[in-house]
Amino acid sequence: MALSNDIILRPRFKFDVNTDNEKLLKGFEDTKNSQSDFIVTRIDAHVFIKFPKQKQHFWSPQLHIEIDKNEKQSTTIHGLFGPNPSVWTMFMFFHFIVAGLFIAFGIWTYTNISLGNSYAIPLFLNLFMVIIWALLYVAGRLGKAKGKPEMYTLHNFMKETLRTYR
Repeated sequence: MALSNDIILRPRFKFDVNTDNEKLLKGFEDTKNSQSDFIVTRIDAHVFIKFPKQKQHFWSPQLHIEIDKNEKQSTTIHGLFGPNPSVWTMFMFFHFIVAGLFIAFGIWTYTNISLGNSYAIPLFLNLFMVIIWALLYVAGRLGKAKGKPEMYTLHNFMKETLRTYR
């Protein structure tokens, strides 16, 4: 699986296959009932593949695939690996809170400097927000590393399903 950027937390991929998109979507529908290693859900041209609850941990990834017909009479497959949507939402919420506090503490620091008051506490809190943001980023990277073997398992399952129903 070739990724365009090693820093990304939610790896993406895209490739074309010379098969009708409806045939591939039907293939994923069929695999939903013929195996129990993965939970396969289809909504229109979107397929979601994830592990069953008993095999999941906090950092377990899921694979979102979009299977679209393109203008070359073939099918384009867009894939996105990511954590459980609730985990992703929680991390985005934390990042938003930290960014908001960083701005607020920055305003407080600037105001104290302008007024000639002591600005040690707001400056410390501003720097503390930078540290918290870095810790959130590191936690996301560690979570991605913990889920990487499962990402390969999901990717292999997708490739095998596509190969079977071409």
